[in-house]
Amino acid sequence: MQPGLYVVATPIGNLADITLRALETLRAAGLIVAEDTRWTRKLCDHHGLHAPLVSCHKFNEAARVDLILDKIRNGTAVALVTDAGTPAISDPGARLVAAARTAGVYVTALPGPCAVAMAISLCGFGGAGFLFEGFLPRGSNARKSRLAELAGCDRPVVIYESPYRLLKLLAEMDAALRDRTLYLGRELTKQFEESLVGTPAELIAKFNGRAVKGELVLVISPLTRAERRHREDEAEEQDDGDPEGDDGGGEAGSEPSGPAAG
Repeated sequence: MQPGLYVVATPIGNLADITLRALETLRAAGLIVAEDTRWTRKLCDHHGLHAPLVSCHKFNEAARVDLILDKIRNGTAVALVTDAGTPAISDPGARLVAAARTAGVYVTALPGPCAVAMAISLCGFGGAGFLFEGFLPRGSNARKSRLAELAGCDRPVVIYESPYRLLKLLAEMDAALRDRTLYLGRELTKQFEESLVGTPAELIAKFNGRAVKGELVLVISPLTRAERRHREDEAEEQDDGDPEGDDGGGEAGSEPSGPAAG
């Protein structure tokens, strides 16, 4: 196999969800670069793969770049994988890919499982592009501010979240999105896969009192024209202020515009 960097998509849950090309590449690779070697070792053992593993995660990616590029320059085909899905989307790998391109070595990708694509295909909101947001900011104020911006998006918005923060996020979505429909996918491709659709309040009711487990992906339905007109009317009413008129009113209270999606 040609020396270079091979970005390989791996299962997001079900170990059988891997392409024939991915298996061929992982068998032929001289080195597999993995986000977590313990998890990738399970995948390798399941499929009888024996290439050596080296870790490359968000805490050591910068330090690994030179080592990996040296391996490629010396004739090694290196496969880059993440714990689940396609590398360099919401996981480490982008820095390594950029460095490999800058170094002029061969770089290619093998498409396959991706939680973003699966969520869009299951939610029923797609068809005209979408915005992938990934994980929202950890700080409460920053997260609420971002949700207020995303509320104006006219395309579906895909968000990842930890099960430990789900109820808190849904409460914030209830305040920011009101009765907007959400899709929630939990444990996709696994035995206890769950796909739910409802407003933030309806999803809160479904998860209250439950121990939330597993990987989560949410999709916010796009703002419809009617909803946008309603929001604009509300903003205009707030801008009107005192019916007698107040020359010092300015332009306070305008609605944040939605992000450019797609």
